[in-house]
Formats: sequence, C-alpha cells, structure tokens
Amino acid sequence: MRLCDKDIEEWLERKELIIEPYPNKTLINGITVDIHLGNKFRFFYEHTGSCIDLSNSKIIGGLSLTEIMSNEIIFSEEQPCFLQPGSLVLCSTFESIKMPNNLVGWLDGRSSLARLGLMIHATAHRIDPGWNGNIVLEMFNAGKLTLVLRPKMRIAALSFEVLSQPVLRPYNLRKEAKYKIQNGVVPSRIHKE
Repeated sequence: MRLCDKDIEEWLERKELIIEPYPNKTLINGITVDIHLGNKFRFFYEHTGSCIDLSNSKIIGGLSLTEIMSNEIIFSEEQPCFLQPGSLVLCSTFESIKMPNNLVGWLDGRSSLARLGLMIHATAHRIDPGWNGNIVLEMFNAGKLTLVLRPKMRIAALSFEVLSQPVLRPYNLRKEAKYKIQNGVVPSRIHKE
C-alpha cells in the first residue's frame, strides 16, 4: 500500500519516517514528497581507460574507480552546475532520509524536468528499509541543451510503500551495505561478489 499525503504527514509527525529538514506541507501532495538538489557534485574525469569491468571494478587502461571521478565539488545559487548534453554527474539530495524497517521509498524524477532531458536516476530509485542519509542522484542530460542545476531546486519526488511486515535485514544492519549513513556524494563502491 502506498502512503497518501495524509499518511506521509502522520508518519513524519510520529517520527517513524524522518526527512531532514522537515518538509513544508506544500511539498507533500497526493502520494509524494518533493525533495531538493543538494550542493555537492562529482564529475567523471576525461581519462584514457577504454572501459570499466563491472565484475571486478577494474578499468581497462590502468585507472581505479577513484581515479575517474572528481572529489566533491560544491556549487551555489550564484555558481550553479552546468550539465552538458550527454553528461552524467553524481549529486546528493539536500534532504537526508531515515527509513523505518517496514517502509520502502521510491524516487521519481519530475516530469517538467524530464521533458527538458534531465534524468535524475540512472537505475537506482529504490530507498531500502533501514536507509539513512542523503540520496545520491545519478543525473544524466539526455537533452540537446546544457542544463543549469542550482542547489535547493526541486529535483525529485519520493513516494513510500508499506511492507507486509518489517524486513529481517534492514539496510543499516547489513554487514555488506556499502553506503550506510551516506553524507554527500559517495562514488560507486563496486566489489567482487
């Protein structure tokens, strides 16, 4: 069952679901909570490696995964991020989310931005039960024009689905969880299975 706006407000008031900063009621509509773009970004460097072997996280050409991405870069309202056509950037949400063990979240882009070519998540749009931290967005400009991204602009919407019961292995208790209490833009942490 998806939570409606009234349910979302009740879960937030009871602190069963935590969104910081606490969302204004104008951001909670229908079945979603609008969330905002943070100010931290990571870009891919131009590099000489020809490909990334996803099975063992090696880049053919001698680079490591940490060598293909920039450190976090901070943008502001006055100095926004310019996302070129065909470019991928990692960035974080302004809000931090703490999910209970009986709720799963779903991240969706805004239609008005998608119609201009902005995809806000490459594939990762599930927010697991037990998640805690900023959400990293894998944003791609599929349009023909450069897109200007300003911190705190509305970027996506979250909806929430109640599970039949609390999960046995919530994200925050999994030993192998790679992005616990994520703060800012954490790059890929692929490892061998």
